Order: sequence, then structure tokens, then C-alpha cells
Amino acid sequence: MQELAWNITVVSVSALLLVFLLIAFNGASRIEYKSVQNKAGCIRTFFFWGLLIVIVPTIGYSLTQLPYPDFVSEKENAKAVTVIGRQWSWDISDPTAVVGEPVAYHVQSMDVNHGFALYDPALRIVAQTQAMPGYTNILYHTFTEPGVYKVLCLEYCGLAHHAMIGEITVIEKNEP
Repeated sequence: MQELAWNITVVSVSALLLVFLLIAFNGASRIEYKSVQNKAGCIRTFFFWGLLIVIVPTIGYSLTQLPYPDFVSEKENAKAVTVIGRQWSWDISDPTAVVGEPVAYHVQSMDVNHGFALYDPALRIVAQTQAMPGYTNILYHTFTEPGVYKVLCLEYCGLAHHAMIGEITVIEKNEP
């Protein structure tokens, strides 16, 4: 899905750039301005090309530095865990994980939208996705530290939303 979004973005930005270039080159061929308007046209052209020279490399650089990890190896070797959210609990098929081993959480909801969020032992969010009725989201995550991770709901789901807490125990590789 992210690859599709990336391809659509590249095609859309390229098409927009082509439109700008066509307008810029075709607009310069008409000479129906007075001298003041010619100066304004020159200033606009200068700023257009200046912005284009600055913005295009900036966009190109920033899009190559996206913060999303490469999930190719994780997808192939991930342990599948089914997570079902319902008011007001989490049903996690295997609430254990091993440090350094990828886990694919197949997250869904039986009733309303829920926000499946993993919090480390210091209660900092490390990963999250939506749990939606009739749809399964897959969250790939590789734990880097052992401990007891909390699963909290990030989407207000009703009166006892605050009590919707689960736990995942992450152990070192050499522990039994």
C-alpha cells in the first residue's frame, strides 16, 4: 500500500511539474505587457525558477529520508499474532514476543473502531494501528528491549475505554 502511495505521489508531482513547465515556457512567448508589467513578469519568473530550484531538490531529498523501516525481511519471517479488539478488552492470541524477532499483529475489531497501540515499559508509544470492524490491519514490529509492553486503545470506544488494557511480554532470545 505504501509503495502504491509512493508511485501515485511521484506521478502526480511529475505531472504537476510538467504543467508548470508548459505554462512557464508558453507564457514567455506572448509580448503584450507594458514595461511595468514586463518587470513584474520577470520578477515572477525569477521567483518561480528560484523556488523550483530550491523546492524540487528539497522534496526529492526529504522523500528519500522517510522514517519507515524496510519490512521486507520482517514480512517473510514474522510470527503471526491475531489481535481482536472489543469493548473493552484485547484478545491477543499469543501475548509473548522475543527480542529481535519480528511479529505481525493481525489487528481487527468485533464492534467499533479501536486504536491498537504498543507502549514500552516506560509508557512511550512504539507502534500503533487501527482496529476496525470487518477489516484486518497488519502491524509489523520487532521489539528491541525485553519487558512488559502495554497495549492501550487510542480511539475513544465507549464508557470503559480507559480500562481497555492488554499486555505483551517480551523476553530475551536465550530465555526459555
